[in-house]
Amino acid sequence: MSVNIAAAQYNISFLETWQDYCDKAALWVEEAAQQDANILVFPEYASMELASLFEEAVYSSLSKQLEAMQSLHDDYVALYQSLAVQYQCYIQAGTFPVRIESGAYRNRAYLFMPDGRVDYQDKLMMTRFENEQWLIECGTEIKIFETEYGKIGINICYDSEFPLLARQQVEAGCVLILVPTCTDTIAGYNRVKIGCQARALENQCYVVQSSLVGDAPWSEAVDVNIGLSAIYTPVDRGFPDDGVLAIGTLNAVQWVIAEICLEDIETVRQQGQVFNYRDWPLQTRFC
Repeated sequence: MSVNIAAAQYNISFLETWQDYCDKAALWVEEAAQQDANILVFPEYASMELASLFEEAVYSSLSKQLEAMQSLHDDYVALYQSLAVQYQCYIQAGTFPVRIESGAYRNRAYLFMPDGRVDYQDKLMMTRFENEQWLIECGTEIKIFETEYGKIGINICYDSEFPLLARQQVEAGCVLILVPTCTDTIAGYNRVKIGCQARALENQCYVVQSSLVGDAPWSEAVDVNIGLSAIYTPVDRGFPDDGVLAIGTLNAVQWVIAEICLEDIETVRQQGQVFNYRDWPLQTRFC
């Protein structure tokens, strides 16, 4: 089965109105849909531009912006839910900091489905900034998402640097892992990129990275955003020699779109030059 994947290099904006955000989101989704994209991936913390809709005392405060954004949460979910249904595609809309019942916040990646269903993966491994300054709490569950294209996993940015998370997803049947990311240095981008490619290599699966780009000097949370979006593959016969199926231009505002064939994953796992996926358990002989 062939699937067209679209990974956004999405630019953070200073918004005047909620309608401006709706129009921007609709334009991005429409552009990808016009190129026959079946699965769309937006970056981590792309939603933080919504903080600009509040007064300066709010959007310049790490804690106040999180609290204020909760008033937009339901509208945010409804917006992407309607776009997924309208364009009959899967939309991983990046992440939104969600306040849970305990009062803590989690970095939540929603997956919107063409039949109107909505599910999410919370970030599991928190960066120093999230832990020490933003006080965002880690999630507690690794999820597997059932879609018409098979099972999909989500690793949120830093999660992709920890191999056992993706391994649990692929052992449950995932051949595609979506990685929404937000990085503020080239080194940070490369850490996630290397993690994504390592997960694709060791699990012989597809990994899709979506990067937030552009400067937002008004925001302490996402003031500098650097990266590229890409679609990574196994490094084996039938796939690119460098494991990069498609990649964007540094910090450009664009969609990175490519067609993947899900059956090729089973083929390479059975007939590849190496058997990274199959041989994973052999490591335990030496541990």
